[in-house]
Amino acid sequence: MAEQMNWEDLRIFLEVSRAEKLSVAARRLGIDASTVSRRLHQLETSLSAQLFERTSNGHVLTPDGKLLVARASKMEQDATLAFEQIALHNTSEHGTVRIGATEAFGNHFIAPNLTGLQTNHPKIEVELLQFARDVKISRNEADIAIMVERPKSTSMIITKLTDYQLQIYGSRKNQHHYQHLALSQLPSQPWVSYVDNLLFTEQLSYLDEVAENIKPVFRSTSIISQYSVIKSGLGIGILPCFLAEQDAELVKLVADEVTITRSLWLVTHPELKRLERVAIVWEYLKTLTKEKQHLLRPQAK
Repeated sequence: MAEQMNWEDLRIFLEVSRAEKLSVAARRLGIDASTVSRRLHQLETSLSAQLFERTSNGHVLTPDGKLLVARASKMEQDATLAFEQIALHNTSEHGTVRIGATEAFGNHFIAPNLTGLQTNHPKIEVELLQFARDVKISRNEADIAIMVERPKSTSMIITKLTDYQLQIYGSRKNQHHYQHLALSQLPSQPWVSYVDNLLFTEQLSYLDEVAENIKPVFRSTSIISQYSVIKSGLGIGILPCFLAEQDAELVKLVADEVTITRSLWLVTHPELKRLERVAIVWEYLKTLTKEKQHLLRPQAK
């Protein structure tokens, strides 16, 4: 039978489940990695269960671990909300809102456009987390997630944030080569793209919508790395317009013939949405995307 619950052990367990690496969890918790490891083993012993598979890539939750994450996250969320609702009863626009987004949208759209939020709501602090995967709201990784694929969860509040366009870009230094590039010539060009078998969503798979038999000369799991390589002149590739349109070193190719459209979704937990500061940031993001449609959908009529 499990010993009396130790909340500190559960807190450490939750941080490791989010970070998936002891060193990262230890840094976030402000304790050393050996203490994190010892407390995890202590928790597993008390439960007579293995909560993680220890792999070369980090700590992966076992089925028992996933069960405990679901319950412990709910406990943590309920406690956090209770404290905040009491402490911030008269200062509802005060506190931190954590936004989880992809690296391109976080770096090149959200981060440069937070001045209005700070001006109107100076007591709200924003933490921007960038993920190369879906943000796990259920594990309290963020208060608001911006996702490229609509979640299937029925327990979350989900709304479409915006459509955005992607197009083919190349380096301006090679503009003479691209000047008369035809659609039929695209497969023979050097391409830059994602690593197919490491895509966390099919929404990032673009090449089949352009042409068959495209063989990239460079692949990366990072869209920012692809952006840098395309700018260098190594090859051409598909980039979000909100990223590429602001860079004079890039040129748009076959723009009248190829335009790819994807969507972004706003996601939060119903309890979090009741917090005034979360609701304010939620509405700010919706307003921001409406005002910046010229960056998100430059080809839209």
